[in-house]
Amino acid sequence: MAIIVKKFGGTSVGDLDRIRNVARIVSKAHDAGNKVVVVLSAMSGVTDKLLQMAHEISEAPDKRELDVLLTTGEQTTIALLAMTLKDLGYNARSILGFQADVRTTNAFGSARIKSIKADWIQKLLDTGNIVVVAGFQGWDEEDNITTLGRGGSDTSAVALAAALNADRCDIYTDVDGIYTTDPNMCPKARKLKAISYDEMLEMASIGAKVLQIRSVEFAKKYNVPVQVRSSFHPEEEGTMVLQESADMECLVVSGVTYSKKDARITIKEVPDHPGVAAKIFSAIAAVGISVDMIIQNTRESGNTDLTFTVDRGDFKEALSIAEKTGREIGAGNVVGDTNIAKVSVTGVGMRSHQGVASTMFTALSKNGINILMISTSEIRISCIIEEKYTELAVRELHSAFGLDTE
Repeated sequence: MAIIVKKFGGTSVGDLDRIRNVARIVSKAHDAGNKVVVVLSAMSGVTDKLLQMAHEISEAPDKRELDVLLTTGEQTTIALLAMTLKDLGYNARSILGFQADVRTTNAFGSARIKSIKADWIQKLLDTGNIVVVAGFQGWDEEDNITTLGRGGSDTSAVALAAALNADRCDIYTDVDGIYTTDPNMCPKARKLKAISYDEMLEMASIGAKVLQIRSVEFAKKYNVPVQVRSSFHPEEEGTMVLQESADMECLVVSGVTYSKKDARITIKEVPDHPGVAAKIFSAIAAVGISVDMIIQNTRESGNTDLTFTVDRGDFKEALSIAEKTGREIGAGNVVGDTNIAKVSVTGVGMRSHQGVASTMFTALSKNGINILMISTSEIRISCIIEEKYTELAVRELHSAFGLDTE
């Protein structure tokens, strides 16, 4: 008998009718002879409502108590699904994160999974139960309830699949798979049958929202096959995320992604001395702001212009730190820009094919799109452009790399 973990997000359990739909999907898998573990998120919008209530009570809610509050969302959905399955005649058991022994760090609101002892879940499966587990949550070494942060239910599901040595982890969302680009932006986007862990990691890190990046990291580390499927069209095959295989190299580029969440900061006339860059970025890192792309241009005077990108939500704070640090090191003006976007092409085939950068830059230049910054990895190239050209850039790159056709 195969062990299958099935995870359903907030939209999939958004109301009682959708929970009944989930019960039908789960019972069908059980009837096919599989041992089934179900991981659920809170109903869509519930976590935001709980956060709102917390902030109405306190301007700065205690993080421990906030985690206790937020986990009630998943507790509601697992109980309702277990009730539904029992009414359909199935043995079902709902369990919370601490009952599943999901041990985490004690970073409330952003805890990381340290271990999972799946013995009890395995016993429940062996006695014919469908096990319904609350995603997004665990407990630390001091027995405090913890949460894994936004999208944490994906991570819960893949981690449980790894602990149970499951045959597959199905992630059900409101989309039916992973596409070559955003179908809402490019009508010619196509659903991929399979994608490698590395490709998915790159795409998740630069804008793709289908899977939470930590879940993909878990899947890759423990070699858990993950299938992205639609809970609204469960009869359709989704996209498999798995180890890289030879046939994946047929596509030089597997997908085009974009992000409109970046901002750019430039510190002009930075003295060209050892340790100056370290001082700038240490000050930014000290407040927990992550820097993405960095470019340094040397002037004839010997000074340099230092440009970097941060998340748009951190822009004002990062700009203020850059201005302060710039004065301390004797740099020139500091300027910022939020009207930018990042477009990227990703594909494992890039490892063995040349000319990807040339194709990308040519496609953008033919359409009058200026490249402001560039960064690369082994299987990805990203360009910062003006935000107003995002849709045009995505469509043109999708076409340039032959993704419009099968």
